[in-house]
Amino acid sequence: MLRSDRRVLLHAFSTFKLGGPQARFVQLANAFGSEFEHVIVAMDNCHDAAQRLNPEVIWRPLAVENRRGGGMANRAAFRRLLKSQKADLLLTYNWGAIEWAMANFPRHCRQLHVEDGFGPAEASSQLLRRVLTRRIVLGLGRIPVLVPSMTLRDIALQQWKLSPSRLYYLPNGVALPEPASLQARTTGTITIGTVASLRPEKNIGRLLRAAQSLRHEFDLRLLIVGDGPEKQPMQALAAELGMADQVDFVGYQAKPQAWLERFDLFALSSDTEQLPIAMLEAMAAGLPVVATSVGDVPRIVPSTMAKALSRPEDADFAAALRQVLLSRQLWCEWGASCRSVVAQRFSESSMLTGWHLLFLGRDPFEPEVPA
Repeated sequence: MLRSDRRVLLHAFSTFKLGGPQARFVQLANAFGSEFEHVIVAMDNCHDAAQRLNPEVIWRPLAVENRRGGGMANRAAFRRLLKSQKADLLLTYNWGAIEWAMANFPRHCRQLHVEDGFGPAEASSQLLRRVLTRRIVLGLGRIPVLVPSMTLRDIALQQWKLSPSRLYYLPNGVALPEPASLQARTTGTITIGTVASLRPEKNIGRLLRAAQSLRHEFDLRLLIVGDGPEKQPMQALAAELGMADQVDFVGYQAKPQAWLERFDLFALSSDTEQLPIAMLEAMAAGLPVVATSVGDVPRIVPSTMAKALSRPEDADFAAALRQVLLSRQLWCEWGASCRSVVAQRFSESSMLTGWHLLFLGRDPFEPEVPA
């Protein structure tokens, strides 16, 4: 395909450090190879997640000057940049890129806004200013909005008052590893692992405190895969809890899925999630999970694993972890059920098909019907 024939997609993120939306973009871009040209805006001008892009992916960063002073402060400058890139499609991701939706009004090019979830400021409830801004910018601006979770769909309909005809649900999807790689050890030290960007809302401290409360009852090790601003505070907390020798912080990994083979149990201790990709990958690998009951997590954990869910509270999470550890004889069965859920409902092929049509400028979705 000639370069001039490629569709140019401009992706606006708050940051291009590795996180859920960035991991999904990398997954999509690598799958589609050189078919599209990607222009990546990071409002903090950090493009670390690009390290995971395959060499054949055609992409380039677009540097921005992000001025303080509210959503309109950058509108004129961003609109000039948008026009200069001659993008066929503008994709804006989450609240941190809402200013690019403002910059595209009046409509310069086709746009899709993607909402994946919330940071710590909205972990427990929506901020009124952001709710009203979404209603105006996305709703009155008639911008199509895509969500990967049913929880977000309900929020978009009920709180943001978006039109069902412009609201689409496309869940994240992950690949299934070969069945031969699945295993569940039922004796010896238990390795509890997690894969996460180490930010406050991931609440790794909750996992550390839960493990510390159970370490005299069970032989445990923790394996924390990921990096972020909370890494050093969590290392300090592990030392304070007397667990420095039982917790491995392995940092950023280009292929975190490979580390799942070292886990016996996957833990998700977040205050807020929607449809966590890392948890789906763990389930696809046949791992049992223990998780906080946030976002769509209760919808994807098999019903036979109800004891593996907890409220996003320290004591409740520790109690759920203990129940899961006492049910070790069920882990093989639970892992098979987790893998089956992913195969049936969250396949990578279904997700790729939907996003490929989107990138081509086609509408692969039937509009949502009013709830």
